[in-house]
Amino acid sequence: MSKTAPTDELFLHFEKYIPLSNTLKKELADRIVFKSFKKGEIIHDANTICTKSYFIQNGLMRTYFIKDGKEITEYFSAENEWVNSPRSFMQQQLDIYYIDTLEPTDCFCLNVKDLVFLFDNFPEMERYARLSMGTVFGHYMDRITSMRFTTAKEKYNHFCETYSAIYHRVPLGMVSSYLGIAQETLSRIRAEK
Repeated sequence: MSKTAPTDELFLHFEKYIPLSNTLKKELADRIVFKSFKKGEIIHDANTICTKSYFIQNGLMRTYFIKDGKEITEYFSAENEWVNSPRSFMQQQLDIYYIDTLEPTDCFCLNVKDLVFLFDNFPEMERYARLSMGTVFGHYMDRITSMRFTTAKEKYNHFCETYSAIYHRVPLGMVSSYLGIAQETLSRIRAEK
C-alpha cells in the first residue's frame, strides 16, 4: 500500500474547484503547516486578530461568541472544511469570535500573508476562493432562513440535515445554542424522533 503525502488530501480539495499546477502545489506545500490540537483547545481568541485559516483533515471545531457570559455557537466545522474568524481574517481586525476544538483535530494551517501571496501570484486561487465561498454563502443564507421562518422542530431538522455527518458528535447544549432554542425544548424535540 502506498503512502500519500499529507498535502495530497488538501490538493484534492482544491482540485474540486481549480486545476493545480505543479508550481502552485509547491507554493502551497511550502506555506501550509500541519497542526494537531487536543480537544477543548482554543485556536482563536476574540482578543486577537485572526491570522490563520485551518483546513480540517479530521476532527471538529466550533466558532462562537460570548454574550452576557454565555457562549453562543455560530457554526461548526469538520473534515474537509476551512475555518477562521472571517471578518478578522479578511480585514485583519478584532471581532467577536472564538474558535475551539470539540474533538482532537488535525488540520492544515495557512497564514493570511501566505494566502495574499498566493492570490497575488496565482489568479486561479482567487477563483478557488470565489467558488468555495459561494458554498459557504449558500449555507449562511439557508441558516438565516431557518432561524427566521421555522419552528424549533424545523430548525432542529434543518440542523440534522445540514450537519448530517457530525450532528451526533456535537454536545446538546451547543446544538441548542446554535439553534437559539432552550435545551429543554431541544431534548423534547429529540425525544419525539
